[in-house]
Amino acid sequence: MSTLPQVEQSLAAIAELDGDIHAITQVFDQSSADPGALPGELSGVPVLVKDNIATTRGTTSCNSGMLENYESPFDATVVERLREAGAVVIGKANMDEFAMGSSTEHGLRTTNHPTHHHCVPGGSSGGSAAAVGAGMVPLALGSDTGGSIRQPAAFCGCVGLKPTYGRVSRFGLVAFASSLDQIGPLASSVEIASQCLNAIAGPDSKDMTSVRRDPENFARYLSEDTSSLRVGLVTSCLTDDNDERINLAVRNAAKRFERMGATIVEIELPSLHYAISSYYIIAAAEASSNLARFDGVRYGTRPSLEGGESLEDLYERARTEGFGEEVRRRIMLGTYVLSAGYYDAYYTKALRARRKIRNEFDGAFCAHELHTMLLPTTPTPAFERGSIQDPLNMYLQDIYTVPANLAGLPAISVPWIDKETERGGLPVGVQLMSPMFAEARMLQAASVLEKD
Repeated sequence: MSTLPQVEQSLAAIAELDGDIHAITQVFDQSSADPGALPGELSGVPVLVKDNIATTRGTTSCNSGMLENYESPFDATVVERLREAGAVVIGKANMDEFAMGSSTEHGLRTTNHPTHHHCVPGGSSGGSAAAVGAGMVPLALGSDTGGSIRQPAAFCGCVGLKPTYGRVSRFGLVAFASSLDQIGPLASSVEIASQCLNAIAGPDSKDMTSVRRDPENFARYLSEDTSSLRVGLVTSCLTDDNDERINLAVRNAAKRFERMGATIVEIELPSLHYAISSYYIIAAAEASSNLARFDGVRYGTRPSLEGGESLEDLYERARTEGFGEEVRRRIMLGTYVLSAGYYDAYYTKALRARRKIRNEFDGAFCAHELHTMLLPTTPTPAFERGSIQDPLNMYLQDIYTVPANLAGLPAISVPWIDKETERGGLPVGVQLMSPMFAEARMLQAASVLEKD
């Protein structure tokens, strides 16, 4: 069976480049694969899938010893929809273990930055971002729980889109935090990201959290006039704690919007101060519940029992040996905040802060009649591998991305390139957030940032 030209190009690029990047965990044999000749927006486009999204081909390991040899009996809904749109799924991309991390340093395998190999690609969708950033594929799927699509997209110089919560089916995604997780594309352009969203969005009877909305064309505004756009510049995020290139990129992006005729409105969102602490309480709580099933009996690698050991010993050994340090840390934190005596003090308070953040976003969008908000994706460009050892400092890498997950909003990171921010050669991303289900207008605004 002949291989499609784009697929051949990607396979050649993977063979040439991935030995230094380690973005890809598996490449599927294309000799017996569907040639991807189905008509559709993505006909013949090679796609990588993050290794926590189920595929019947290969394994779905979540980069964890717990699921190292797990073979899924079904495909995730997004994988089925990609194939229906003509795309060719050519392999799986590396990630932080169980999607817990911001650097793709956690788990069985680590991934390097696509151009600066001593730096991290971000996480947890670091393999997907690095593969797109290196030009190995034009499109990859990731999952975003607190910024895991957008943060690595910013680090690797590609487009990363988190859709509205419920816009895309989560069936077949190994759950981390169910009220926050969302699948989305990492792409080489806003247009390709739009085409991917056209393919994978829509209700799914297998996922009761997917929203029942009619299909729509998310690329419909990409070529339209932008003079009617109203963009909120979130000035409270432009702090001295950011790398100066980040603040400069965001302000220069605002100037580009103005040159294209859009209206810039400066706004502040004071409740974002509570986003990181709220997110890590809620996400850890949900993770401790979701990962309880991985006990070596129902799911996961089972260690051999020695004489005299109990079932409880089996559970303890399976989870200690199967999970890495970061996953164990979050499970323990989540169990703590859900325990008697601490539930109201931590978890309930975090849920209240989440509602406050959501209300503040809604109020700002409504009061200023905004189509989107402009803010940084990350506080810094990509950092050197191993340079952040303190977990709290690592968590702060998500400071500008977690609010969209807490509020369920769509958000996108777009690479920003100009002479003033190119110092050091590392990519910088800027972020847009829009009201729920306003992806089409958000993508229109994102396309402005790609123009010179």
